[in-house]
Amino acid sequence: MRTPRWAPALFVGPAVLVMAAACLYPVLSAFQLAGYDWNMGTPWSSARWVGWDNFVSAFSNPRVWSSLWTTLLFAAVCVSAEMVLGIALALALEHPVRGMAFFRTLFILPMMIAPIAVGLAWRYMFDAQFGLINALLAVFGIGAKTWLADPTLAFIAIVVADVWQWTPFVFIMMIAALANVDSSVIEASRIDGARWWQQTFLVKLPMVMHVIAITLMMRLIDAFRVLEVIYVLTFGGPGDSTEILSLHIYKTAFVGQQLGVAAAISVLLLVVVALLSWGALRLSNPMKGEQR
Repeated sequence: MRTPRWAPALFVGPAVLVMAAACLYPVLSAFQLAGYDWNMGTPWSSARWVGWDNFVSAFSNPRVWSSLWTTLLFAAVCVSAEMVLGIALALALEHPVRGMAFFRTLFILPMMIAPIAVGLAWRYMFDAQFGLINALLAVFGIGAKTWLADPTLAFIAIVVADVWQWTPFVFIMMIAALANVDSSVIEASRIDGARWWQQTFLVKLPMVMHVIAITLMMRLIDAFRVLEVIYVLTFGGPGDSTEILSLHIYKTAFVGQQLGVAAAISVLLLVVVALLSWGALRLSNPMKGEQR
């Protein structure tokens, strides 16, 4: 007996409706708010329609574009480091070794800590007077650094915190992907004379390339939306050297009370994240070559 064509829609339909309601309502509300001048705490009836003025104000603000550049640089550096470290750790712990369960658990722990706690912990470690980082540098005869007061060092600090927290995500994805690689293919390459690096870079990694692609895009999307760690660690400072776009939106909305302008900037962020999501779907579909 053939399954009716409407059967999948019957099972998937309720989940799709719930997700559509949960996702579309905030998006439509952001588009609506972007057209109004409204202050939090006042009735919505007092909102004034301004049309495209909020978009003009947002996109003519140099701080918006500087925060977008900071976001792009932050995402590129963090995700590149996380991918390299996560894949390297997965390859190192792919085969059974003594204490492997302990190391896997240890590597996963940072991802399980709340972002606020991560920000506070690294803020204390980067403290100029009592921080652990400067104490370690002193052991090697290096003078104390004002990590969170220098623009370059503050950017390095937020990168270190993000890499520490989210490299385990890449590790989990890759260790699962490598576990599903057909061992007979690896054995055949070994018999053909392939060395370790050839087996790794010419056989294993190409076979899990779709997992690498989706992991890369998921981390890029998350890097564009990060907020809590940077909020606690530097609050975008010193100056605006670590002010990423999501933090600029927060400041515009809740510090400057320009909710309409913040909504307009959030539309820009939505477009960037949507493009990355589309790229993830395109790159991560292993059946795209067989689709008609």
